[in-house]
Parts: sequence; C-alpha cells; structure tokens
Amino acid sequence: MDEQANPRRWMILISVGIFTLMATLDGSIVNIALPVISKNLNIEMNMAEWIVSIYLVTICIFLLMFGKIADSIGKIKVFKIGSVMFIIGSIVCGLSNNLVMLLVGRVVQAIGASMAMATNNGIITETFPLRERGYALGYIGSFVSIGAIAGPGIGGLILGHFHWSYIFWINIPIGLVALILGYINLPKSEKTNPVKFDKTGFAAYFVTLLLFFGAIFIGQSIGFTNPYIIVAFIAAIIFFGIFLMIEKKVANPMIELRIFSNHNFTLGLVAGFFIFVTNFFFNVISPFYLENALGIAASTAGYILMAFPLVQVVVAPISGKISAKVNPIVLTIVGLVVIELAQLGYLVFSLKTEIWFILLCIGLNGLGNGLFQAPNNTMIMSSVETKDLGIAGGLNALSRNLGMIIGVSVSTTVLFLSMSKFYGRSVTTYVEGRPDIFIDGMRVTMSFAVVICLIAIVMSVVRLIKSGRSSNE
Repeated sequence: MDEQANPRRWMILISVGIFTLMATLDGSIVNIALPVISKNLNIEMNMAEWIVSIYLVTICIFLLMFGKIADSIGKIKVFKIGSVMFIIGSIVCGLSNNLVMLLVGRVVQAIGASMAMATNNGIITETFPLRERGYALGYIGSFVSIGAIAGPGIGGLILGHFHWSYIFWINIPIGLVALILGYINLPKSEKTNPVKFDKTGFAAYFVTLLLFFGAIFIGQSIGFTNPYIIVAFIAAIIFFGIFLMIEKKVANPMIELRIFSNHNFTLGLVAGFFIFVTNFFFNVISPFYLENALGIAASTAGYILMAFPLVQVVVAPISGKISAKVNPIVLTIVGLVVIELAQLGYLVFSLKTEIWFILLCIGLNGLGNGLFQAPNNTMIMSSVETKDLGIAGGLNALSRNLGMIIGVSVSTTVLFLSMSKFYGRSVTTYVEGRPDIFIDGMRVTMSFAVVICLIAIVMSVVRLIKSGRSSNE
C-alpha cells in the first residue's frame, strides 16, 4: 500500500530548504567581507577569521545534541525555535559595531542554524513518502551545497552596493518568509520518542571540539610548537577516546557507531567531507586574491565567484537524473576528477592571470561539484535503513560543517605559515604592497587542496571496487 502523501509537502520542502540554504550560506558569505570588516573594525585578518570560525565551530558542537533533543520533544518544534534564533542572531550581527558583539551574534546565529540543520532531514523524511524521499533529500543536499559555495559570490554583490552589515540584514526578510511558510504548512503535532539525553557523551564531545579547534586557531597566532597548544591537541585526542568509549556503553548514544560499518555510507561521508575541505580552501583565499592581490572591486569579485553556484545549480539536477540510469559512484568519480582539474588551475593563478581563465577554473569547480554532490548525498542517505535516516542525516550535516571549518582553519594556517616563511617574519594578515608574498603562499596552500581532492578520488575508487565486490557476492 502506498504511503499517505502530505498535500503540503512541497511547501514544507521550500520552507525547510530556505532556512537550510541561509544557515549554510552564512558559513561562507562572510569570507568575502573579511577584508572590509577587518579594516572597518580595525582588527587583523587572523582575528577576523574568528567571525567565520566561531559560527562553524558552534554548529559542529551543538548539531548532534539538537538532533537528539528533537527526537524527544519533536523535530518541528526544534526547527521553529532554531529559525527564530537564527533571525535574532542576524539582527545582533547587523547591529554590531565591534568584534565581541559580532561574535556573540554569530554564536546565536549558529545555535539556531544547528537546530535547523539537525532536523531538516528528519522533517523531510517524515513528510515525504518513500517513493519521493530520495528526490526531496537530494534537494536539501543541493540547498546545502549551493549555500556553502555561493556565499562569497552573493556577499560580493551585496558589498558592491551596501555596508557589510547587510550580509546579515538580508537574512531577516527571507527568514521571516520561510518562518511564515513553516508555521502555515508544517504539521502542528508529530510523533516523539522521549529518550534520556547522553549528557556525559555530549560533555566529552564538547570538550574534544573546543580543545581541538581552540588549539588550531590560537596556534595560528602563537605558533603550533607552543607547549600549551601541544598539550591542547593531546588532551583533545584523549577526550575523543573517552567519547568513543562512552558511546559504546550508553543505551542512547549521541552517535550510533554501528552505522560506520556500512562502507558505502562511511566512504561517501568521508569523500564528501574532503570535498568541503577542498572547496573552502579557495573560498577563504579567493576574496583576498581577487580584491587585494588583483585589485578587483568586491562587487566584481562577487560576480566572478557566482560562476561556481550558477554552474552547480544547472548541473546538479541533471546529475541527479543521470545517477538513476548509471552507476552513481562512477558519476561521483567523474565529478571529483573535474574538481581536481579546477584545483590544478587554481594552483597556477598569478598577478597576470586573465579573468577568462579564472572564470573557467571556478566554473569547472562548479561543474565537478554539481556532478559529485547530488549522487553522493543520495547514496549516503539510501545506503542506510529507514530507521537510521535521522542518524545518517545528522552525521552527513556534521561532516559537511567539519569540512568547512577544517578547510577554513587548515587553509589559513598553511597560508600564514608559508607567507611568513617567504616574508622572513611572522605574517597574520595580507601584506600591503607585497602581492607576490600572498601569491607564493596561495600556491603552497592550494597544493594542499590538490592532494586532499586526490584522496577523495582514491576513496571513491575504493568505494566503487567494494560496491562491485558486494554485488558479485
């Protein structure tokens, strides 16, 4: 018997999709505004990076917690509260006239975003019948991918005409529309499954991420050989081990470790993580390359960077349809190879690179991501049982956000360390009048992106081989 289809399911998808897009977008839209914000607030670039980092760290910390709370009190309730908090955080960010206030606003935004991200896949899973579920989840995956990548382009367009605060003000009218649509169309009641929250596991998880990311970002300023930074990394590893032991013993763990025995799920998750890391290398570096090194206006830089999401928007649905006819793993490998070509193109960027070549490489990256993301997200969600869809969705969202923050932290660390080596002294910001130092640092940084993408290709080939063996057994 066919499942009863919710007649308002497509409006629900739009409402959930808009907030998912905005929540993901705000993880990357600030990147292009960092040179402007750092100058306006009179702070160094490495301090300005916290505006991006604190948002992504907060999401990573609270994402799984809100997923568990949503199972107890209701996904829709948590989603609505998160939507309101996101709008409130955007207002605080828009009103900010100093770094502390801006960081507070970003934390509030991130808590709201984590509530929305933790519940979006669950809401869609419960709203759509099985025959349409993969299609709907694919759309949510597209919203996430586009939001993560379109940030610099959209941010550049806003900066070309308005003050940087409008990057946050724009969330308010759009968020209110999504909120109204949600209140009208989302069900007023839903099934809940009250369970005891894993407080001990969350505490270990919280401390692990706090120590790890704190060591990374503070280490950028004081050096990674500092004894306190080394101790923080060691402590993070210890607490992670404690977290894993707790998760194996408790009745209702934060993370169901058994799900990782599914090779298709795990390899797809890790490949997706590596691609978000790769994409955020150029996401972080591109504004400084285009605006500072090449002297291109922020609005023009925004138009150039929009080539990525525009190409991906066109390619993603086509890729989704093709994946139903051919082996989707093969399609992800093709996409990854195209992404790798784009990274090799970024590697040769210089002060004399023509705009057409820059657009070509950015467009290739959009093409590769369009080919990769849709079939990869669908495979991740379809490789688990129906009862594990919520867990799979939460872990998928966590891997994406971890990929973003690792991309931000590793790219800036490598960039500043390599620039310092070329300059002969410590560098924590763009060196005015010395674009050559930035270009040298950018090439070293993008070399890492090339290697990371290559690892993702190898993992996907392994997934293809394992998949072939499983089908022959």
